[in-house]
This record gives sequence, C-alpha cells and structure tokens, in this order.
Amino acid sequence: MINQGKFSVLGVNIHAVDYDHVVSSVVEAAAAGRPCAVSALAVHGVMTGFQDPVHARRLNGFDLVVPDGQPVRWALSWIHGQRLPDRVYGPNLTLFAAQALAERGLGVYLYGSTAAVLERFAASLQARFPTLIISGKEPSRFRRLDPAERAAVVERIKASGARAVFVGLGCPRQEVWAFEYRDLLRMPILAVGAAFDFHAGTLAQAPRWAQDHGLEWLYRLIQEPRRLWRRYLLLNPLYLWNIARQKLGGRPFVAVLPDGSEPVESFG
Repeated sequence: MINQGKFSVLGVNIHAVDYDHVVSSVVEAAAAGRPCAVSALAVHGVMTGFQDPVHARRLNGFDLVVPDGQPVRWALSWIHGQRLPDRVYGPNLTLFAAQALAERGLGVYLYGSTAAVLERFAASLQARFPTLIISGKEPSRFRRLDPAERAAVVERIKASGARAVFVGLGCPRQEVWAFEYRDLLRMPILAVGAAFDFHAGTLAQAPRWAQDHGLEWLYRLIQEPRRLWRRYLLLNPLYLWNIARQKLGGRPFVAVLPDGSEPVESFG
C-alpha cells in the first residue's frame, strides 16, 4: 500500500498513492459512516483547477485526488520525484472499490449519466460482483438543482441504505457535486466520470498500449472529435508548457487551500 503524500501539480494537490490505499480509505470511511471525497483526475481535470482558483479550492478540499492520467502521474515523478508503479485509473478504481464494498456488504448508490447507461452500468457491476448491493441509482437531470431538489437527493441516498456513492457527471461537474455533497451525505463519494460509460459498454476504452503511453486522449479525440477537440488540442499543450514552467521554477504554483468562502454551483 503506497501513500507518499500530496504534491502540487499546477496548484492542485495530487496524492501519490496506489489503488490499495484508495480502496482501503473508501471502505474504512464507508464502514464508519465518514465522509471521503475522491476524484481521479487526468490532464483536463487538473487544468480545470489551474484555470479556476475557486475550483482549485474545491479540489484541494477533497480527501483524495489521484492521478488518473499518465501525464499527471509523470508530473508527480518529474516535478516531485514521486515515482508510482501505476496511475490510479478511474474505471479500474471503480471496479476495485465495487469489489471491496461487495465483500464487506456495503451498498453503493449510482448517481449521474442517463437512465439507460445506469441500467447497463448496474448490470455490468452485478455480473462482475454478484454480492454487490446497489442501493439505488439516479440519472443526472443535466442542469443545476435548486435547494429543495438537492435536499431531496440527499434524503433519497440516505434512505436507500447506501454506504458509498459513485458519481458520473463528467468533469468538472462531478467534482462540484462531490465537494458540495461530501458533508451532507457523510459517506465516500467517488467521482469517476467515464467509468459509467466504459463499464456500461456505451463507450470503448483505449487499447492498453495507448493507455500506458499517455495517448488515451488521442483515442477519445478520434471517437468524439466535435465534443473533445478543444479539451485536448488546446489544454494538452497548455498543460505541458506550465508543467515545464513549474519544474524549472518559472512559477511556484502553490496549491490553494479550501476556505469554504466561495459559492458552489450544484449540478445534478
């Protein structure tokens, strides 16, 4: 089990950990009824914090922000000398967490995406882990929720008996959601995004060689060019430029701390 601490990557605190540490933290929090917000960030996720100080404060208020993308893992190594044997890839983390929750008899609530994807995602999880308790599932409304709707979501999740939540709203909406609901739900919340579609079979994963060489973004760009071209063709070079600046000392990129003073926009 690896836990080497947290380190600023463009002002976002990334935890140098492995799957075992994250899963152990999630299961312990679920069993104890303790909040634990987890996000698996690739380059796009880091850049949302880099470009928005308010969102950086949200991310730095998470219990664990893990290196989902290889370029984020490489940044930990290049800038901070933190060499990890592997990234903590959201879709894999989802399966490891589901297995551990199933073994402990702890239920999970699935929140986000569409009703059709949720059905297929839930069926996929149950096929892999027959003892997994899926306490409930709720699709996104693809808009901001008002205070009454947010309170109703909290009550539904609590009443379901779930001890953890998997959230798939896309980045950065799922991180906003996890930040806001962390203390309201007081249970682990895993923001795992595309894991819903990957395990539902509605979106193909990149080949292993592309994943290992940090080229998953290219595979996804080919799949969804109109939706993703700005994300990858503009943000990726900007990420690399600023990683080089941080390494060479051109800018310190000190991580901002959460102070709770900024307003939060809830999505559902």
